[in-house]
Amino acid sequence: MKQHLKTLLLYLLITILSSIQSASAIDFVFNGFISSDMSRYGDATFESGILSLSIDTPFYSDGSALYPSKIVTKNPNSSFVLPFSTSFIFSMAPYRDRLPNTLGGGIVFLFMPHTGINAAIYSNLGFVNGDIPNNQVFWVEFDVFKDKKFNDINDNHVGIDVNSFESVFAHEAGYWPDKYIKYNDNGSLNEKSFETLKLTNGKNYQVWIDYADFHINVTMAPVGMKRPKQPLLDFPLNLSQVFGDDMYVGFAASTRGQAQGHKILGWSFSKSNFSISDALITHGLPSFELSNPVYRSKGFIAGMTMSLFFLVVVTSLFLIKRNRRMKRKKEGIEDWELEYWPHRITYQEIDAATKGFADENVIGIGGNGKVYKGVLAGGSEVAVKRISHENSEGERQFLAEISSLGRLKHRNLVALRGWCKKGSGSLILVYDYMENGAWIKGCSNVTRETC
Repeated sequence: MKQHLKTLLLYLLITILSSIQSASAIDFVFNGFISSDMSRYGDATFESGILSLSIDTPFYSDGSALYPSKIVTKNPNSSFVLPFSTSFIFSMAPYRDRLPNTLGGGIVFLFMPHTGINAAIYSNLGFVNGDIPNNQVFWVEFDVFKDKKFNDINDNHVGIDVNSFESVFAHEAGYWPDKYIKYNDNGSLNEKSFETLKLTNGKNYQVWIDYADFHINVTMAPVGMKRPKQPLLDFPLNLSQVFGDDMYVGFAASTRGQAQGHKILGWSFSKSNFSISDALITHGLPSFELSNPVYRSKGFIAGMTMSLFFLVVVTSLFLIKRNRRMKRKKEGIEDWELEYWPHRITYQEIDAATKGFADENVIGIGGNGKVYKGVLAGGSEVAVKRISHENSEGERQFLAEISSLGRLKHRNLVALRGWCKKGSGSLILVYDYMENGAWIKGCSNVTRETC
């Protein structure tokens, strides 16, 4: 009889322990969602198996989605928080008809005591209105808004929050690639090996969150990538005073009045199997990346830059040429003058060299004008032929002499140094001076012996 009683008591004890263990153990994997998988609140919806926590609206949009029933979070016989492991895939991006900088708040993974505190928006979250009920809320935030009031480190970070909107631990969103991990002399991670991930670019990211033995770590990486060995956040954390005996678990998001999508594509959770995340499907998932418009592509920008540069150059050359033409027209400069412009001698130089075309400097008189002896500023002696512009013969001779510049060079030829044209009444040719009197008849471009 006593042996039978002992057997019965042992059976009852095993049954009770088994029921306790089954009550505390829970495992699920959602590769896509149906309406019975989650309880939805606010603007949360299901779209083709994807959980959307916000909607496209110019007004505030917030929503949350929780596992339908509470899960046991503490050992019934103590205040010890049971371990858990969860992984999920999310995406955040502005809607296609919105500007890229119209970003919302962010996504949070959370534990909460009951479902009635998700009504109003506060800060960058969508599940509480500022009052933390009974100090029993814990969440991991993927935040894209820098709220100075809560000392956010930037507008692209991951934070761990306990009963407060100010994170107890936070870091720039990203990961440490396994083969590039480097450490400083003091043993801390070298940030130069860190790969930043932009939370709002529409890419799909996978997150792993593990809690056990008063320690939490959070890791993230692009979906499809092997889980990095080094967590993004890895800190001691005691949730005994935060968790009740059982809690709701799920997600929430808020747009802060901006149009941004918050998508959950898959979710796994376990209280006993920390490798359950391997069951999540990470390939062939829909993409929410915004394709760069043509006007934002690198090729378009480079092409427009070159085109604009070319247009500026062409316009500048046109304006310079037009201004020169207008200036020449204003000053009475003809087109042929530009061809021989380097050989032009200013009227002021010639006037000074001949002392104002003084009669005592006349060394010859020809049919088309007078020849003067002059001395240029550098000391060179020249013969200056002033041609009358009153008849066509004088102008033809002037142009003929100009056209010979640089072509006729011989020791027995008189060298033409340059020319000058002042208004419509003075056509002037400047030659090297000859001592043998070749300029008595006003000749030029002839041999010294026959002139």
